[in-house]
Amino acid sequence: MARLKLGAIADDRPIKLTVELPAAVHRDLIAYAEALGHETGQPTIEPAKLIAPMLARFIAGDRAFAKLRSVRKPALPPAHAASATPSSEPG
Repeated sequence: MARLKLGAIADDRPIKLTVELPAAVHRDLIAYAEALGHETGQPTIEPAKLIAPMLARFIAGDRAFAKLRSVRKPALPPAHAASATPSSEPG
């Protein structure tokens, strides 16, 4: 049997988010939760708990997104930008 892409689900502090899923996706989440529980030897978890690790894995595996993140540099806030430029006034 092929290994699933997700491992055991870590218990992490959640952020509440409401989404609507097609019924077929919900059925697949239920089946995946059952398969994951069987593979890891843990009890079957709520299908909703699979969504965050699946999204995280999807985002981590997106090479184009990773490239965009590495190229993008955070801008300095205006207060920091002013203090970062050398002053022409004697100090």
